Amino acid sequence: MLNSKNTVLVIIDVQGKLARIMQNTDELFKNLAILIKGARLLDVPIIWMEQLPDKLGSTVEEVSVHLDGLKPIAKDVFSCGQNAEFNDVLNDLNPTNVVLSGIETHVCVYQTAMDLLENYNVEIVVDATSTRLAHNKEIALEKIRRTGGQITSVETVLFEIQGKATGDTFKKLIEIIK
Repeated sequence: MLNSKNTVLVIIDVQGKLARIMQNTDELFKNLAILIKGARLLDVPIIWMEQLPDKLGSTVEEVSVHLDGLKPIAKDVFSCGQNAEFNDVLNDLNPTNVVLSGIETHVCVYQTAMDLLENYNVEIVVDATSTRLAHNKEIALEKIRRTGGQITSVETVLFEIQGKATGDTFKKLIEIIK
């Protein structure tokens, strides 16, 4: 089970013009905002990644506004797992579960999942990932499933971490999800 002590959320490459040509961008950005706000409420550590930000631009404002106080890690490889700074942060956090979101599902999210599956339970937040072409997302999710990765959703992740339907945190979480 996911909880705030054993889980890390990774936001991957939701940047510039590329992010704006994904399938269902409005829904993607809304779901990423809910996921990030919920993770922060539940004290889940977040690792924020950017692919070649000097070329692709920074994370879109609809997402980055919810990451205030955090600093993105720049990478020049598709898989976050091939980035030394990402691995150092992940090792310091020492999670059991890594929850992946962002773009593109069939490139950076997929390759990161493949690298991390050896050492972690990896869950892909299907409604907080996207691609330019819908079939590429489906192919990536199927490959991740067959390799042992888990497919989940924003609400499933947040309610699993919350774990109970009582208390102030639960009330605040409901407000975020509405």
